Amino acid sequence: MGENAVVPQQHLEIEGHGTSKCFDDDGRVKRTGNIWTASSHIITAVIGSGVLSLAWAIAQLGWIAGPIMMFLFSLVIYYTSSLLADCYRTGDPVSGKRNYTYMDAVRSNLGGFKVKVCGVIQYLNLFGTAIGYTIGASISMVAIKRSNCFHESGGKNKCHVSNNPYMIMFGVCEILFSQIPDFDQIWWLSIVAAIMSFTYSSIGLGLGIAKVAENGKFLGSLTGISVGAVTETQKVWRSFQALGDIAFAYSYSLILIEIQDTVKSPPAEAKTMKKATLLSVAVTTVFYMLCGCMGYAAFGDIAPGNLLTGFGFYNPFWLLDIANAAIVIHLVGAYQVYCQPLFAFVEKWAKETYPESNFIVKEIKVPIPGFPMKLNLFRLVWRSIFVVITTIISMLLPFFNDVVGLLGAFGFWPLTVYFPVEMYIVQKEIPKWSTKWTCLQILSLTCLVISVAAAAGSIAGVVLDLKVYKPFKTSY
Repeated sequence: MGENAVVPQQHLEIEGHGTSKCFDDDGRVKRTGNIWTASSHIITAVIGSGVLSLAWAIAQLGWIAGPIMMFLFSLVIYYTSSLLADCYRTGDPVSGKRNYTYMDAVRSNLGGFKVKVCGVIQYLNLFGTAIGYTIGASISMVAIKRSNCFHESGGKNKCHVSNNPYMIMFGVCEILFSQIPDFDQIWWLSIVAAIMSFTYSSIGLGLGIAKVAENGKFLGSLTGISVGAVTETQKVWRSFQALGDIAFAYSYSLILIEIQDTVKSPPAEAKTMKKATLLSVAVTTVFYMLCGCMGYAAFGDIAPGNLLTGFGFYNPFWLLDIANAAIVIHLVGAYQVYCQPLFAFVEKWAKETYPESNFIVKEIKVPIPGFPMKLNLFRLVWRSIFVVITTIISMLLPFFNDVVGLLGAFGFWPLTVYFPVEMYIVQKEIPKWSTKWTCLQILSLTCLVISVAAAAGSIAGVVLDLKVYKPFKTSY
């Protein structure tokens, strides 16, 4: 596509292409995505490693508040995602100007300083997610190693394993995959990742059900982990962190517009996207409720921070290995789904700033049989450096739960609620102080309070972990 260059309309007609045959209304090569590909992209982005911390989150909140909070988060995510889908085109929903990225949507609807704020938050969040996924994947690889070690030693060996070599292995994989140039070229990776996420979530769910059957009862309490097992202050911080974990488990708004830009029209992209969002959020919520609740029912207040690697389960060890291998494969794909928008942003900026530079612009053809590839030196160097940095930070801060909670808190209010609500108000010209405007502002304010509380809880968790932590020495 030549970096999605816009082809002038008259040029198309001289060439004899009908714009409807090969190109869309904006001159780009025709989009082919539909409700199913969009749903698989969303499910890949949503049912990620976040599902593994949900049993722990429900253990902090209890049988009443836990499921209620998960259901409320799903409603908010669905509603604000529908508002965001309407912002893909500015003006007319069928023929208005397209916004290719989340930032483009903010630029054309809100403009000014808000674009810069949005950019900083979005790209920091994508950067943080890459770190979270590196930690999650390495913990799963360590869990495979430990589970086999436990099995061989009959549980006699403590099997302490450093996760640093596994983080480096994951990083090397991501350097290779990150050379795939464009978001629309990784649809297959997305579908593989979606299948994997269902695999390990189903195994986690199955093991939870088996454990409940073995116990002969549902563990847990109505209000979650009791004061006594933890201090009152810890109970408060952990409850706040649990909200961050749930927010992280659902968050995908920051790549919704990029996913919508792969969808064909007619029907209007917003229409397809709303159906895909409803389908994905419904599937995800049922899954999350089952995984989180069965995990809590199986372990009660001592539910581990990561359901499949916290060693609540030891057997059958081969099934745990399959689940953890599926997590790793899924995270390899999800890392790319999240990082491609960030890669595209930096490369676009570089091309606009230094259009004469061969290092940035020139593509070198690599003749790989059956898979012709174009290599760009700038892309190779910058994406590799990005992966190396995320890997080193992951090795420095390998706290899965705290990082997940902090990411969820940091991205939830601004990206999932505030910007979609503000853009929708501008686009639909909703009058200030009208009932609808007031309701939207109340929703935004409530979510801001939740985000601040969740961030505070996660920071408190990191501070506690750092007290007993030695850099690069963590082992499981």
